[in-house]
Amino acid sequence: QVQLVESGGGLVQTGGSLRLSCAASGRTFSSYAVGWFRQAPGKERDFVAAVNWSGSSTSYANSVKGRFTIARDNAKNTVYLQMNNLKPEDTAVYYCNGNRGGSNYWGQGTQVTVSS
Repeated sequence: QVQLVESGGGLVQTGGSLRLSCAASGRTFSSYAVGWFRQAPGKERDFVAAVNWSGSSTSYANSVKGRFTIARDNAKNTVYLQMNNLKPEDTAVYYCNGNRGGSNYWGQGTQVTVSS
């Protein structure tokens, strides 16, 4: 069983930065791939970024490439999402997801609001 808790969201102006954290419980978290997803009001949950179990491989949605960076610290059981040059369209609830084989876990989400 893995429990995920997101933090770091908040209100920021256009062009600002935030760093989200996804802290995990469970000894096996370092073997999980982790992704960040976001959901704006009235819209579906969309993929943002992902990192493999070791941190050696990452992927990003086109909309955030060059602005967001995903990284993990397995010693701290934490995955980060550094978000720079934020835009109003980045406003959403951000969720982290841990998956390995048939196991899939979600956090409760953290709100990010970017004002214009």
